[in-house]
Amino acid sequence: MNPKNQRPEPPSDRATYRSAAYTSLLPWQVRERRFAPVGVGHRGLNPDDVYAFLDRVAGDMAAVYAALAESRRENGRIKGALRRHQIDQTRARNERDDSQ
Repeated sequence: MNPKNQRPEPPSDRATYRSAAYTSLLPWQVRERRFAPVGVGHRGLNPDDVYAFLDRVAGDMAAVYAALAESRRENGRIKGALRRHQIDQTRARNERDDSQ
């Protein structure tokens, strides 16, 4: 399996609301999904199958977007902490240089 299609390990510090039996969709599963045709006398695909699948894809997409937003917030917190640390270090160095 392609590494980018592998499901990442869930973060251990956050609770998940899905059952342990639920597995997120992988890109290859979406690409290869086929639906059974509707019974005799009808055309197209079984709408219940299609809507159930679309609901699952939408749920997985919502989880991905939520994880991305959390990652961006965490990135912002880390950048802010690094900036504060750099400012503190610069001030301390300047104070040492001024006292000499």
